[in-house]
Amino acid sequence: MIPHLSERILILAPHGRDAQVAAAILAEASLRSHVCPSLEALVAGVSAGAGTALVTEESLSQADLYPLAAWLEQQPQWSDFPFILITRRGGVERNPTASRLLEVLGNVTFLERPFHPTTLVSLAQAALRGRRRQYEARARLEELHDSEQRFRAAIRAVQGVLWTNDAEGMMRGEQPGWAQMTGQGFDEYQGRGWAAALHPDDVEPTLRAWEAALASRSTFQVEHRLRTASGEWRTFSVCAIPAFDSKGSVREWVGVHTDVTEQRATEQSLRELTATLEQRVREETAARQEALAKLHEAQKLETIGQLTGGVAHDFNNLLMPITGALDMLHRRYSDTDARTGRLIDGALQSAERAKILVQRLLGFARRQTLETQAVDMVALLDGMRDLIKSSVGATIELHTEYPPSLPHALADPNQLELALLNLCVNARDAMPRGGALTITADVVAPGRAQPELPRRDYLRVCVADTGTGMDQSTLARAIEPFFSTKETGRGTGLGLSMVHGLAGQLGGHFAIASKPGKGTRVELWLPLAPAATVSHRRELHPGRPHTASRPLDVLLVDDEQLVRDGTAAMLRELGHRVVEAGGASEALEKLQDGLQVDVVVTDYKMPRMDGAELARRLHRSSPRLPVLLITGYSGHAEDTQGLARLAKPFRQADIAEALDELVPVAAVQAGERLGARVGLP
Repeated sequence: MIPHLSERILILAPHGRDAQVAAAILAEASLRSHVCPSLEALVAGVSAGAGTALVTEESLSQADLYPLAAWLEQQPQWSDFPFILITRRGGVERNPTASRLLEVLGNVTFLERPFHPTTLVSLAQAALRGRRRQYEARARLEELHDSEQRFRAAIRAVQGVLWTNDAEGMMRGEQPGWAQMTGQGFDEYQGRGWAAALHPDDVEPTLRAWEAALASRSTFQVEHRLRTASGEWRTFSVCAIPAFDSKGSVREWVGVHTDVTEQRATEQSLRELTATLEQRVREETAARQEALAKLHEAQKLETIGQLTGGVAHDFNNLLMPITGALDMLHRRYSDTDARTGRLIDGALQSAERAKILVQRLLGFARRQTLETQAVDMVALLDGMRDLIKSSVGATIELHTEYPPSLPHALADPNQLELALLNLCVNARDAMPRGGALTITADVVAPGRAQPELPRRDYLRVCVADTGTGMDQSTLARAIEPFFSTKETGRGTGLGLSMVHGLAGQLGGHFAIASKPGKGTRVELWLPLAPAATVSHRRELHPGRPHTASRPLDVLLVDDEQLVRDGTAAMLRELGHRVVEAGGASEALEKLQDGLQVDVVVTDYKMPRMDGAELARRLHRSSPRLPVLLITGYSGHAEDTQGLARLAKPFRQADIAEALDELVPVAAVQAGERLGARVGLP
């Protein structure tokens, strides 16, 4: 074994920059690699010495694999050279080419493109660890081989303890070697007296084998334990050969006892090492598979989260003009035309359900804006008790168990109430014939089952039912968005997804356990709130005013024409005077040209300059100018902290109340105009 070659990683990836990229990734992890330009060079490399080989599927699919297969066939008994095969379509279950290569290569780990550098490094390190164990096994086998060679040499040189028996198998005469080895005296070992030195468990098998050899006049071979002259039990390999006279009769038996105690101990150690090695390989393989499964699941949920977050933003912008128009039509016609009013009211209810659906999408995607504050969980749960009882119905027994001195949790109380109500409704649907619903709360610390959580205390809220439960396949998909076991029309499949997303966004933990016929238990872990935690945003509570409390001059900024038209129509119907701008730059130009307004209403997500940046620029030059941010989705936007916000889609009553709270009455009555002609950066 050449040390600088035995643990290197050979790379065969002749197409593109795969070899250079893989070598760079391995070098970053302090792993030594060597790029082979061809399959012939790879065979030469493994012959010279290597720890593993990283090869691409395309480099082998059309190549002559005979030299490589021949080398693998001729590997020593201790060797099972490991390969990491980079494929385009996974392993043998989806890739016939990979199946053929598996037959040739043998010890293969599949790595599907695209892969994360961490995965490549992890697989390479695992392969090298396995190769090192093969080297250890080789060393043990070499030691065993050396021991066997010494044994053979000792026999040939008659270095063992020699003894002789007569033709009938009786020990006669002086046997100095035997006496020195066993401590038996002359009279003790004569005849069959030598058997007294054997271990009691080995006497009968030895004598039976001896009688068989005498009868067949064949070589006597056995292994047994002897008590030596020092009183120690040691293991001996015994061989006796009959010596024949000229007539073919047995004249005597010449035997040798060879001490193999250390050799057998070495063999036992090697067997134990092999068993331990196999167990460790199985454990590490299982751990790696589990880690890869968790990584795949996390990547899948992150991808779905990004998709749903983007869809929710666009969907809110689509809902905005629909909701606004329906709201104004409802106000105008509901009193004069009852049938039209009912139709519009139904459409508004559908729009509201769509809004809730979007909120759940954002909750799953962890993209919703949270108003986190210190939440008194005892007060929240006590306050929800009547709502939960009415929601689950009279056939469900509601039990609550939590101490009165629970610490406060850091959460958004509105989203938390929605999450708990979702869990209770899910529990109700799982108990169509009634049952028990139990809500508990306590303080816990993460253990080995939650290694991803920071080591601190959490407030755990549990919702458990005695319903139908879920099997393992259903449980594995329970938090996937739009997955539902309910019949059509009874659920969106977003309830558990939203709760899971909320837990992650709050920095907590979500857990679910269920068994068919035993019910389901859902746990929501929330971080504890610092003593000084308060809400930094003022929540806008929508009312239902039909007209504005006073007319305002409003600058409305939105890059979506339909959204801007609908919002402007709602504002004008309230009695406000509205000037529209299709973007932040246009709004700044209007103000610089002399436009004076009481308030700026701006969308958040706009190209080139968003609403938060526009608000900052306005506040630098006109700090008293109120700005209302309207948004369909702002994601993790810290730059909106401290700004008044109104979520899309909103109704006329919502924006009316928002403006009433935002714009001081005294300022408008005094005729102040807070826009600036110049100085806007």
